[in-house]
Amino acid sequence: MSARQTRLDRKFAALQSEDRKAFIAFVTAGDPDPETSFSILSGLPAAGADIIELGMPFTDPMADGPSIQAASQRALKAGQTLEKTLAMVARFRAEDDTTPVVLMGYYNPIFIYGVDRFIADAVAAGVDGLIIVDLPREEDSELCLPAMQGGLNFIRLATPTTDDARLPDVLKNTSGFVYYVSITGITGSAAPDVSKVSDSVARIKRHTDLPVAVGFGIRTPEQAGAIASVADGAVVGSALVDIIGETAKNSDKSNTDCVARVLTLASDLAAGVHKGASD
Repeated sequence: MSARQTRLDRKFAALQSEDRKAFIAFVTAGDPDPETSFSILSGLPAAGADIIELGMPFTDPMADGPSIQAASQRALKAGQTLEKTLAMVARFRAEDDTTPVVLMGYYNPIFIYGVDRFIADAVAAGVDGLIIVDLPREEDSELCLPAMQGGLNFIRLATPTTDDARLPDVLKNTSGFVYYVSITGITGSAAPDVSKVSDSVARIKRHTDLPVAVGFGIRTPEQAGAIASVADGAVVGSALVDIIGETAKNSDKSNTDCVARVLTLASDLAAGVHKGASD
């Protein structure tokens, strides 16, 4: 565990004390352009997002489906870099010092940036945690351990194929929360089976006291509420990113319209999660 209590620790403790679940919103940094992306990021907490996952654009996002791959491409085309993503978090922190921000992505851009430099800059910017989808537990010394020593939570993915023998190994050096990938495959795929998710969350909780958030395949407030009823949080990404993609294709739609539509769906999803938690 990280030595200090992080914003993630405080957020989940506060939610638990209120018997609420976390709505975790994912958007890609710099999508469709830096200013629109920042307006979305800035508006998410008021729309009901408890935690924000900010995707670090990458040229080869292999774990992502077409929606988030396209978001990465739009962001990179608009000039987004890892430096700009960290600057975006720092700008967000100037107006919001409580909502946790987790960077999600791939190891390659961090490796190129320089691990020690990245950790120092991420902490200075106000980043709370990392989800690195292509760095297995066996390579913890590359980024996980230095990140934790620097004060960042390192959030690990568990999947339906992570069996009881493998699970303790996956959970080692994990902090903040566990991200359960509810379906095998890529982001934006079919809807998760709530009863199977419930069983999997219970199995993970037998091995850890950490909160378990569930993502992949959740697109509607109803689905988000159903997942929230059996987990500590629900993660939604592709449904939000799809709105940005649709607006980017439609020249009649303004960036203001894009922001409003994303935040409206975020608000509906948040209501679904918070209702699901109370049912």
